[in-house]
Amino acid sequence: MFIITAKNGLARRGQLTTAYGVIQTPFFMPIATKGAVKTLSNDDLRQLGAEIILSNTYHLLLRPGLEALKKLGGFHQLSGWDRTLLTDSGGYQVFSLPNKTTEDGVEFKSVINGDKHFLTPELSMRMQAAIGSDIAMQFDDVAAGDSSRERYEEAMERSLRWAKRSKDEFGRLKSSGSSKLFAIIQGGTHEDLRQRSVEELVKIGFDGYAIGGLSVGESREDAYRVAKYTASLLPKDKPRYFMGGGFPEEIVYYVSIGVDMFDCVLPTRNARHGTIFVWKDDPSICVPKALKAAQSGATDVEVAEMLYDQIHISNEKYAFDMSPLDPFSRPPGTAKAYLRHLFLIEEPLAQRLATLQNIGFYLRLMFELRRTI
Repeated sequence: MFIITAKNGLARRGQLTTAYGVIQTPFFMPIATKGAVKTLSNDDLRQLGAEIILSNTYHLLLRPGLEALKKLGGFHQLSGWDRTLLTDSGGYQVFSLPNKTTEDGVEFKSVINGDKHFLTPELSMRMQAAIGSDIAMQFDDVAAGDSSRERYEEAMERSLRWAKRSKDEFGRLKSSGSSKLFAIIQGGTHEDLRQRSVEELVKIGFDGYAIGGLSVGESREDAYRVAKYTASLLPKDKPRYFMGGGFPEEIVYYVSIGVDMFDCVLPTRNARHGTIFVWKDDPSICVPKALKAAQSGATDVEVAEMLYDQIHISNEKYAFDMSPLDPFSRPPGTAKAYLRHLFLIEEPLAQRLATLQNIGFYLRLMFELRRTI
């Protein structure tokens, strides 16, 4: 069940109910690609305020595998995660690898041992059921961001056919229980293809709708244009998910046009390389300003400058900087000089502290956006 509780222009606040309770939207999902958010425990995520995480069908299919997950009782039982889980269908991962695509599905080789696999919409649904996903995604065909119109159209049309197959298999699985199934809108940067995708997927009927096939190489201007147009076509009573985006200023923009759900590897990946998101000002002040600016047509640069800096902690200038990493985070965090030292000596604690800061930053961003709306 999904309800809208407040609006601010096109931006909206809502409540999404899953088997594990009510999640306030808009929200950000930390990515547990292979079953864990790198360097963080479940307790860390709960303390940071995460109500939902994202894991990936492709990676869990390779290890531990379908039958193993069935024996283990699914992801929740295996990991001890007692909140909501969304799973990507594996479509993006298999299409980013060398593959052989047919109407039936996609053949690809495991990056682990070279074994051949054949992933279909039906297997994706069975795998997500074995994982115990609370929100499953349809299996889709993903076109690169620099594709021709013909390739975008081919991927969109195939994704429509696979959406129907995904829903049929999802409905046949008794283990689906109270889980939800989301469709993925394709069509690249072409508005007419996006419109057809939306219209046909709505006819099939899903619990929510994701804007897919963006943040894959196209310009940000094109992504914004297409996302705004697509969001305007979507049912108002269903959650909207922008897949894979992005920087904080991007999320503010997408929230401003009515998107509810987000994921991105950026906070964890940047953290592992010593790039830290820190607030420019008290987030209770700068986030409302940033949302208002985005609604008024401010540029990305202007919105970003209101929100945050990125610290490259290995820089020499932090060698003797004993100020806290971020005075506006909760808690302010360790001294910059100490975190720099940990990165230089390759201490694993460095990545953990950086990840806590970055995930905390993103979750606080969403909290303040919800409060503003």
